[in-house]
Amino acid sequence: MAPWWGQEARVGGGGTPVVVKMQTPDWAISEVPPPGSPAAGDKDGRGKNARQITWVLLLKAHRAAGKLTGAASAALSVAAAARRRVAAGRTDSDSDGPPAPGEESPALRTRFYGFLRGFLLLSVLLLAADVAAHARGWHLGLVVGLDDVGGLFAAGYGAWMRARAAYLGPALQLLTNACVVLFMIQSADRLVLCLGCFWIKLRGIKPVPNAAAGKGADDDVEAGIEEFPMVLVQIPMCNEKEVYQQSIGAVCNLDWPRSNFLVQVLDDSDDAVTSALIKEEVEKWKREGVRILYRHRVIRDGYKAGNLKSAMNCSYVKDYEFVVIFDADFQPQEDFLKLTVPHFKGKEDVGLVQARWSFVNKDENLLTRLQYINLCFHFEVEQQVNGAFLNFFGFNGTAGVWRIKALEDSGGWMERTTVEDMDIAVRAHLKGWKFLYLNDVECQCELPESYEAYRKQQHRWHSGPMQLFRLCFMDIIKSKIGFWKKFNLIFLFFLLRKLILPFYSFTLFCVILPMTMFAPEAELPAWVVCYIPAIMSLLNILPAPKSFPFIVPYLLFENTMSVTKFNAMISGLFQLGSAYEWVVTKKSGRSSEGDLVALVENEKQSKHQRVGSAPNLDSLAKEESHPKVDPQKKKHNRLYRKELALSFLLLTAAARSLLSVQGIHFYFLLFQGVSFLLVGLDLIGEQVE
Repeated sequence: MAPWWGQEARVGGGGTPVVVKMQTPDWAISEVPPPGSPAAGDKDGRGKNARQITWVLLLKAHRAAGKLTGAASAALSVAAAARRRVAAGRTDSDSDGPPAPGEESPALRTRFYGFLRGFLLLSVLLLAADVAAHARGWHLGLVVGLDDVGGLFAAGYGAWMRARAAYLGPALQLLTNACVVLFMIQSADRLVLCLGCFWIKLRGIKPVPNAAAGKGADDDVEAGIEEFPMVLVQIPMCNEKEVYQQSIGAVCNLDWPRSNFLVQVLDDSDDAVTSALIKEEVEKWKREGVRILYRHRVIRDGYKAGNLKSAMNCSYVKDYEFVVIFDADFQPQEDFLKLTVPHFKGKEDVGLVQARWSFVNKDENLLTRLQYINLCFHFEVEQQVNGAFLNFFGFNGTAGVWRIKALEDSGGWMERTTVEDMDIAVRAHLKGWKFLYLNDVECQCELPESYEAYRKQQHRWHSGPMQLFRLCFMDIIKSKIGFWKKFNLIFLFFLLRKLILPFYSFTLFCVILPMTMFAPEAELPAWVVCYIPAIMSLLNILPAPKSFPFIVPYLLFENTMSVTKFNAMISGLFQLGSAYEWVVTKKSGRSSEGDLVALVENEKQSKHQRVGSAPNLDSLAKEESHPKVDPQKKKHNRLYRKELALSFLLLTAAARSLLSVQGIHFYFLLFQGVSFLLVGLDLIGEQVE
C-alpha cells in the first residue's frame, strides 16, 4: 500500500500503465500508453485489465468515503453549534442592553409566542390521542361504533370526532379554500410579471436617453461643464463605522465635474468615536479638492427621513437640479452619474431614475445566497416590469437619482413611516411623476450576514408598507390619476404583494396545513402543498440561474420567514408594538476586490497631485479582509422561540400525517419543520464563536 498512498504512483503489469494522482481529496487517473502501442481508446487499443478496474473502484470508494466523512463532520459541527445555543440559553427575548428599536414590543412578542406555544401543546395532545385511537383500531368511519365502547377515553374521542366532522372540518375547509384562492391569485401575478420580463428581454426594451438638439447622451458627457447639471449627492449614515470610508471614497471618485456636484455626508451617529472618524474622512477628501460637507444631528428626529429632510432644507440646495442618495454601504461606479442623469434630459415628467443593486457578499453563507435569489427577482423582474410598463415602482431608498422639483412637488421627505422611500414614491406617483428603472446600471452594496440583522430588516420592510397603506389610502382614492393606476396601487402594490402574500404564506403553510393533519375532514390538495410552490420557486430563481442548487432551501426558507413577515404586517396594519421604530441594518464592511483595486490605482495615479493627507487606500485594501469588531458590542447567536415552537408543531403534524398515509404532506412538513429548527437555532447565517 505504500506506493499507492504516495503522491504519484504507477501501476503497470500486462495492461496499459496508469498514473494515479492523490494530491487532493479528489483524484485523477490517466492512461500512459507505452511507446509504440496504440493510443488508449483507439479501435485497435487494448481494453482495461482487471487491475485497472480495481484501481478505479478503489479510487471511487475513496472519493465517496471522503464525501461521507465531510457530511458527517458538517453534521457534527451543526450538532455542536446547536448544543452551544441551547446551553447558552440566550433567546431573542434577551438583550445585552436597552431594547433595540425595530423589534416587536415585548407584549406583542409574548402574545404571539404564547399562541404558538398553546397551539403546539394542543397538537401534541391530539397526536397522543390519535395514536392511542389508531392503536385500538378506531377510524373516522367508526364514530357510531364508538358509542358502544365503554370508557372515558372512548366517549371523549367520539365526541371530538363528531365535533371535528360537524364544526371544525367545514370551517377549516372554508379557510383553506379562501387561502388557496389568494395563493392562486398571487401565483398568477408572479407569472404575469415573469412573462412581462420575458417580453422585455425578447424585444430589448430598456430606457434610452433622449437626443436633444442633435446630441445624444454620449455627446453630453463629453461636452463642456455647462452641459453637466448640478447634482447633490447625499450619504445618510448612523453608527456605521465599518463602511463609511469605502462609501465616501467611492462617491468622491465619481466622474463628474467637481464644480457641478456637492457631497453631503449626513451623520446621525450617536457614537462620538464614529462621528470623529467620519468627520476626519470628510476633511481628508475636502483637502483633495472635493466639494464635500459634513452634517451631524444631535437629535435623530425622524431617523433617515428626518435626516434627509433636514439636509434638503439647506439654503444652497436651490442651486441644484438633482439629488442622488447612497446608503452608507453603497459603492457606486465612477460613471454612475453619467449613466443615470442623462435620462432626465428632455423628459420633464421623469422624477426618478433608479439603478440596480449588486452584492459584494452574496456567496458569504447560505443566508446571503437565499437573499440574493429574492433580490435578483425583485430587481430583474418586479422593478424592471413595473418601470417599463407602468412607469412606477417602489423607490429602493438608495442608488437612485431624484429630480429635486419632483421631491418638492410631492411634499418632501416625511417621517410618518419607517419606509420613507416608498412613501415619497407613492406621493410622487399620485402627482403624475414617472419613474425609470435602469437594470444595466449597478451599485454595489452588502447583504445582512446574520439572521438577527436580516430579521430586523424584514420586520421594518413589511410593517412600513402597512403603515403607509393606512395613511395614504384615501389620498389614492381622491387623486386624479386613472382608475387602472389606482387599481394597481391599491390591489397589486399594497394588498396583494404587501398584505396577502405574508398572510397566506403563514396561514396556509404554518397553520392550516398542520391543522388538516389533525382534522382530516379538511383537505389541502397536494398540488397546493408541493407542485405550485415548486413552480413559483423555479420562476423566482430564474433571474439567478447559478442559484438553482438552492431551490429547495429557498422554498423552505421563504415559508420560514413568513412568520416574521406576518408578524410585521400585523403590527404595521394595526399599529402594534414598535411599528414606527427604525433600526439600522448591521454592516460587516466588506468590499469587492475590484473596487479596492480600482481605488488603489486611482490613489497611486493622483498621489503627485495631492495637497495634504488623504485616505490611505493601500492600508484599507489590506484591512478589508479583517473587519474590526467593537469589543464593547459583542455579537451572539440566539435561539428564536417562535421559530422553534413552529418547528416542533410542524414535526408533530408530520408524525400525525403518517397515520393518514399522506406521503407528500409528510415530507413537506418534515423538511419545513427541520427548516424552522435550523433557523430557530440560528444556524443559517453568520456563526459567532
